Amino acid sequence: MIEYITVEEVDALLGSSWSAADKKDEAVLIANVWMTNQQLPDTDPMPEEWKRAAAYVAREAAKGGIYGQAEYGLMSKSVQAGDVSSSKTFASNHKIVSAGESLALALLKPWLGGLGGGVFMLKRI
Repeated sequence: MIEYITVEEVDALLGSSWSAADKKDEAVLIANVWMTNQQLPDTDPMPEEWKRAAAYVAREAAKGGIYGQAEYGLMSKSVQAGDVSSSKTFASNHKIVSAGESLALALLKPWLGGLGGGVFMLKRI
């Protein structure tokens, strides 16, 4: 696992109230795992956008929004009450992306091959 962010850096970027003190270490651990799993290219220095993305993921992780409960196997759900019915069908890999995770992905998009246009692009800093 690569260390993209520390508790102190998240505090500096988002203010110290981004999470309760007892949740910060685990949230930063989760953020670093999440960032490592994005398979970003090896670049030095690390772009500031990566630090900011990791901070948003840490804040989301502290709220339980990253690597939380997952729903698998639901392909269809139907409810009917009299003449009114409702139906939903989800793919087995259905996932809800939180606002913080979505923002982090947007910040990382230039460096993500599959999500950012095919070829890794490195920004000159």
